[in-house]
Parts: sequence; structure tokens; C-alpha cells
Amino acid sequence: MSTCTTASRELDEPLAGTAATARTWLLLEQPGPWGAKALTSSHLDPALGRALEAAAKDTGVRIALIRRPGRHADCGTPTERQVYAAHTAPGNAWLHSATVSDPQELLDLDFAALGGGDHHTFDAALRGRPHTAAPLALVCTNGKRDRCCALLGRPLAAELAASGVTGAWEVTHLGGHRFSPTLLVLPFGYAYGRVGAHQVKEVLQGVREGRVVTEGCRGSSAWERPAQTAELAVRTATGEHAADALTVLRTDGAAPRWEVTLAHTDGRLWRVVVAMGASEPPREESCGSALGSPARMDVVAVRELRAADLPVPH
Repeated sequence: MSTCTTASRELDEPLAGTAATARTWLLLEQPGPWGAKALTSSHLDPALGRALEAAAKDTGVRIALIRRPGRHADCGTPTERQVYAAHTAPGNAWLHSATVSDPQELLDLDFAALGGGDHHTFDAALRGRPHTAAPLALVCTNGKRDRCCALLGRPLAAELAASGVTGAWEVTHLGGHRFSPTLLVLPFGYAYGRVGAHQVKEVLQGVREGRVVTEGCRGSSAWERPAQTAELAVRTATGEHAADALTVLRTDGAAPRWEVTLAHTDGRLWRVVVAMGASEPPREESCGSALGSPARMDVVAVRELRAADLPVPH
């Protein structure tokens, strides 16, 4: 059976620069089946789903639903739901958790503050606290968005849970169905594609040690796609794996070409030229969609800067 995942893998489509962008993730437990637009087509009150979408718009917060791996029959309304908030910016990455009996409580959050990296609104509104248990491994399993997410994602989530990965959850949407199984790890916010259980465990061990595993990495959700690509290119060129070591200072230019300036905590700087092109030959971006040429990000140059390369302040 040909799928969008099969075509992407066989055509060796690059993974870098394909992660969903979110400075802050807000995750709400919602058991039962999910529709294609899960916030408004699940067993969550659709009016609440629309209100949450409106509250999060243009704040840097991305909301997703999560559920425990396993069967998803309707077991009624849960008395307690798990909620997580995670900020992914290097130097201020954090993961907090809470439980709520009524998901309407999420509307008490200051979404602008949450998107800016302030966890106090989460802690005050939802009685949240720092998450000190295992990092989260979120596997996209929403077959109503794309069958590959169900065919490949659900078995991976089940295998992780069965093997004792306590932070494993199913999640509604991470983008990039054709890279299934897709994974997001929190708190650092790096996304992965075409992953197996052994690789997920390596990634999670890296998170516990403050390291980023670059193999299979799609990029950090803290950055837009050109910067995701540039950061991974610098990590590859330098062998730097410390999660907080690199930050994006600025991105200049516009499609199809950008110059991204990155800084290391030790003071080194790099400028990376990234160009956007079309993936050829045409292929399905999602199962059942018309053939298309999805955008790809290619690294043109990676250059370490000297003091003389920097602009003189006025």
C-alpha cells in the first residue's frame, strides 16, 4: 500500500526545517476519539474548543489534545484531566503540569504571558507546578488527519508505553504526516520524524542529560522553519549537542532565501544561508491529497563570524 510516508521516505525528503512552530505548547488530556480538527471535533465541548483557539491566536501558544496510549472507546467524561504547559526557548525552557476537573479553567490563563515564557499564569490559574518526572514523548496518532499517523504512530505509542516509557502520550497534531511516526519531546520542543522506539528512547535519554539528538530531528519548535534548519546545520557542523547552547539572534531576508544569525553561549557566532526550494518529483503531502511539491529547506552556507563581520552599532 502506497502512502504519503512511503513516498517521502523513498524520495529521501529532508526532515530539517519541518517542525511545527510554537514557543509554548499547552496540552490537555482528552480521551476518546478525535476528529481532524480535534479541539472542535472530539468529545471536548466544541464551544470550549473554539474559545481556546481564539484565546491562543497570535500568542505563540499552540494547543493540542493528548491521551494515554491504548484503546480509545468513549469511557465518559474524566473526573480529572492532565494538563501540561511547556516553553521551548533556549535558556528558558520549562515544563509544568496540573490537573483540572473542568477544562473550562484553561480560559483563565493569560495566553500572551504564557506564549512569552511566563509560567506564573499557568501555576496561578491551574495550581500548576514544575514537572519533575520523565520528559514527555508525544507521538501523533490522529488518523482522522492522516492514516499514516494511526498506522505508524499508534503502534509506536503503544510500544513505548508497554516498555515503560512513562512520559509517552498520543497527541492530536504535530504537522508533517508524511514523516510519520512523528514525535515531539518536551520540555526542549524538538520534533522528530520516521522514528522507532529505540531512537525515541535515545532522544529521551538525551533530554534527561540536557542534550539534543540530531539524527531524525525536524527542528526546534521555538523557531520558524529557516531558523530550525540553520540551528541543526550549526549543530551538525560543530558537534554541539547541549540543548541550551545555541540561540537564534535574528533571521534576515524573505522566501526563498534567508540569512540566520546564531549565537553560542560561549560567545561564538554563525551566519547560515538557507534557501527554500520545491521537493521533486511531486508527491502526496498527505494520504489522498493531490500530488504537490512540498517546500524544502536547504543549507547553502554555514560560516562562523569574526568580530569584523558584525555590524558597527550606531
